[in-house]
Amino acid sequence: MKKLIPSYIRVPLIFAVVMAGMEYFIDSGDKPAFIEYPMVALFLGVFLFLLIAIEIVVSAVDKVTYHLLTDEQKKQLEEAQSMSFADSKFMKMLTRSKDIDQEDDVMLDHDYDGIKELDNVLPPWWVGLFYACVVFAIIYLIRFHVMGDYTQAEEFVAEMEQSDKQVQEYLKNAPDLMDKDKVTLLTDAPAIAEGKKIFESNCVACHRPDAGGAIGPNLTDKFWILGGGIKNVFNTISEGGRSGKGMVPWKESLKPTEIQKVASYVLSLQGSNPKDGKPAEGDEWVEEGAAPSTEATTEVVETVVDSTKTE
Repeated sequence: MKKLIPSYIRVPLIFAVVMAGMEYFIDSGDKPAFIEYPMVALFLGVFLFLLIAIEIVVSAVDKVTYHLLTDEQKKQLEEAQSMSFADSKFMKMLTRSKDIDQEDDVMLDHDYDGIKELDNVLPPWWVGLFYACVVFAIIYLIRFHVMGDYTQAEEFVAEMEQSDKQVQEYLKNAPDLMDKDKVTLLTDAPAIAEGKKIFESNCVACHRPDAGGAIGPNLTDKFWILGGGIKNVFNTISEGGRSGKGMVPWKESLKPTEIQKVASYVLSLQGSNPKDGKPAEGDEWVEEGAAPSTEATTEVVETVVDSTKTE
């Protein structure tokens, strides 16, 4: 049987709509849902298979049904299928147009050099849209120009304030937007454990499993080449070490939250003093606001001279 949309268009279209709907309703983060959740991919595969199977079955049923029709029924079916959408009842209802053999009913009397004019009515959809615009204009006039409701400038300011609030809420729950200025030291055990895993996967080749230093410097002492503290360590891991002879930038491989965790883990190793640790490199780092280290005071012995003593 004739269908408005061919099967080679209908099947991909239905499949795309279902797939888009699943991507919209399933929260899969940065990855597509069919990659993050294998069951979604399985469902889509089964759904596509069923769509193709249904099309094959329907096509087979149409062919069998057509061969069961009489010659007269086949002729009626072919006439019905040959009718275009423009000649359909739905299209005539939308346009209220007249067929060519009915043009005499709307033909005007005047004639311009053999050119005659038809007095066709306006399409109902156009007339309805026009009246809807008139009603909208009246309501708009009364609301904004008579009643004095909010202006466009006030609406813009309100929307911008709402957008700023949404951005701030998003930033609160989007730690991967973290940078050197916003990073904080993590001390909870789960974060330190995750940082340790990242360190063991990426850093032990240069710093040893105990962070005592190999090609790279010792990370357990108080001396740092590019500065200590969470902000400097985070920035060094993210941007890399000294040009030409330092660590490569890890920002292309690790997320900001992962860099924060591994930096926090490194700082948790301070003072662990691993065996055969590499000698200190760089300058001693003292956190701002930290009390200076106390040094042993040298005892000053004053010599008292007795001016009354005679030798």
